[in-house]
Formats: sequence, C-alpha cells, structure tokens
Amino acid sequence: MLEERLLVWRFNRGQSDALREIYERYKDDLVTLASAMLIDRSAAEDVVHDAFVGFIRSTGAFRLTGSLRGFLATCVANGARNRNKAKHRRVADDPDSCEIPAAADERPDMAAIFGEELQHLGGALAKLPYEQREAVLLHLYSGMRFRSIAQIQGVSINTAQGRYRYGIDRLRALLDGRVMQ
Repeated sequence: MLEERLLVWRFNRGQSDALREIYERYKDDLVTLASAMLIDRSAAEDVVHDAFVGFIRSTGAFRLTGSLRGFLATCVANGARNRNKAKHRRVADDPDSCEIPAAADERPDMAAIFGEELQHLGGALAKLPYEQREAVLLHLYSGMRFRSIAQIQGVSINTAQGRYRYGIDRLRALLDGRVMQ
C-alpha cells in the first residue's frame, strides 16, 4: 500500500517512469479481468487502454483513497459494463449489424494465450449471467469487497453476495468437477 502511494505521488508529479511502472504492474491483470467480463481479448485491451487514458488525464490531481489496483479494476469493470450495454443496444436496434463474439472455447487464440484450464474457466464464466460473472470476478480476481461491488452494481450488499454465491455454485456445476490449480 505504501509502495502504491509512492507511485501515485510520483505519477502526480509527472514522472513518466511512475506511469510506466503502474502500467507494467497492472496491465496483464486488468486485461485478464476485462477479457473474462467481455469474452473478447481485443475489446478487453481497448477497455484497459481507455482506463489508463482516463487515469493519465488525472495527473496532478489523482487522490488514492484505497488500493490502486482496486481503483483501476473498478475503472476497467465499469468500462467493460459500458461496452456490454452498448453492444446490447446495438443488437436490440439491429440484430444483423452486430457480430456476437465467439465463446472462449471456440477461439484458438484464447486457448493459446490462457491455456487449457483457463479456457474451460472462460467458457464457464461466459455461461454465467453477467451480474454473477461480474460479482465473482470483482471479488475473487480484483479483491473487491462486497460493499464496493454492491455500489458498482447499484444493488444491496446482500444482493451482491447472493450473485457471488450463485455464480460460484454455477461455476462449480459447469466445470463438472474439473480440478483447477
């Protein structure tokens, strides 16, 4: 935490090496999070890029009140949510105008990048309802507390916990006893 605060202090003073260090430290985790939420690596990279562009715009005025990783994960999750909403609006307006991305188990590039076990997990995550997938990823992967997840999703803490619990139960059923390490 102290190291993150020092990085933010250096970032706010315009030190480009601090921004580079922040980017290198968190980009892979953020792309993985966005990929799991969007089931599309290219769109995930765009969302992470947009989150960092927004972060850069706050240079000199950014105030860290919690975890930097949590802040960036929230930005990425919100960006992924906005992209999913926009995609659903396009499909509702004209179903023929939007191509639905292939599931993770149909994309060999994802299999090569994430490996066989993550491919199975990605396929199972894609089958979860979006709210459950988001709650599971934000809690397990980004380390967010249910209070923060509830605020992001605009629901009560009990609802966020329920979405998480139902998501985990559904993942267990979908993975059919596969051992993941």
